[in-house]
Amino acid sequence: MTLNPSSMVTDQNEGTAEARHVPHRWRNLAVLTGVTVVDNTESGLSTTLFPTIAAALKLQSSHLGLMAALGKLVAVPAGPAWMWLASRIGRRNALVATTFVGGGFGIAAGFAHDFVQLLIFNTLMSAAIIGGSPIANAIIADSFDDKQRGKAAGYFYGFMSLISSFVGPLIALFTGLSDGWRYGMWTIGGICIAAGFAVAALLKDPGVGASEKQLADLAERDRLAPKVTVRSVLSLFKIPTFSVMMISRLLSGHLLIAIFGIQFLVTERGFTNVVAAIVLVPFGLGYFAGTVGGGWLIGLLDRVLPHNGRIAYLQGAQIMFAAVAFLATQLRYDSIALYGILWALMGFAQGANPPANRPIVAAVILPELRGQAFAIFLTVFETIGWAVFSLGAGALAASLGIQTVFLWTLVILMLVNALVLSVLHRCYPRDVHRVVNELERRRAEAPAN
Repeated sequence: MTLNPSSMVTDQNEGTAEARHVPHRWRNLAVLTGVTVVDNTESGLSTTLFPTIAAALKLQSSHLGLMAALGKLVAVPAGPAWMWLASRIGRRNALVATTFVGGGFGIAAGFAHDFVQLLIFNTLMSAAIIGGSPIANAIIADSFDDKQRGKAAGYFYGFMSLISSFVGPLIALFTGLSDGWRYGMWTIGGICIAAGFAVAALLKDPGVGASEKQLADLAERDRLAPKVTVRSVLSLFKIPTFSVMMISRLLSGHLLIAIFGIQFLVTERGFTNVVAAIVLVPFGLGYFAGTVGGGWLIGLLDRVLPHNGRIAYLQGAQIMFAAVAFLATQLRYDSIALYGILWALMGFAQGANPPANRPIVAAVILPELRGQAFAIFLTVFETIGWAVFSLGAGALAASLGIQTVFLWTLVILMLVNALVLSVLHRCYPRDVHRVVNELERRRAEAPAN
């Protein structure tokens, strides 16, 4: 059979069944966004409150580095494990469990009397909370069809980032009290548990494959292939598009700006810590604009360039980040306001990624494997990338300087990333077509309704 690339996205958007909107999809999106905001705030709260914690428990910066590293590394086994549990007890129940367990460990961390206790509870809290991200992305993919996933991902990550930027500082106000960090941990832990009750009451899991037009009117048992196995999960790496996206994740040098950005402005540009931190506000606003605006732009590009638009968009986001990062880190300015503008543009370029890369992954993966695919994408490869960039850049910065490290990671590596993504122009339409064919086969073989 000869493939016709120009028809592939058309096939993807036009199944045998009539298109329909998945019930409760916007309510699901709102609930998932709210819960993820709480979870993300709790997982990062220990670092937000660390100066007060350090004073109370007599800790040093090295202790913070160990806490942050273990909190990230535990995601590698925990993310896929939570998705396995979700396949056994249901995604809503698993999401409730991550929230309850994470909230419980967060509260326990507030009772810690030494660093060992704090480290254990913080790591266990991170292991619990990390499960929410792949589960949420899988439910979103099943709540919105391919044409709407970019917009949904834009709203999800945009509002999550925007709200989180305000929640953290509000909780940090507890540091003005005696032992205030404990109240902060207890408060967000309690809110996290309350969010779990909200999931139980309001989230309506549409079922795996509910957003696929070929399967929309079938019973859920007729939508799926045989049970997910270790072999089927490992087979994800045989999908060219998925493998390219994993490689791209490892080349995402823009992760480094959030780790060393303020340090760069202080040590290389001479701003005080307080003044340098001002750029975080425009960066967050730029990220919000990039995610929400990017979701709308993806929809327009899909109409104009149906099988290459989102790939070209994703490449453009890498190139834009590299160009702005060069101006922001390789040239010197005296005004923090100018740096604020450049940080906003970097935030926009970084925020432009989720509305494209999440739908690309979802489009080439069969519905029952999307949760594990997102777990690998978001908790395994992102963690490896974070570890490589943070540890490697930290070591190289001591000898080469942060500015030189930024040149190679934020500029050159991002341009290499854009070049690697060009492979998708060839393999992505074929991988989408393969999924469409399988969904059509399942529809044809399903019992008559």
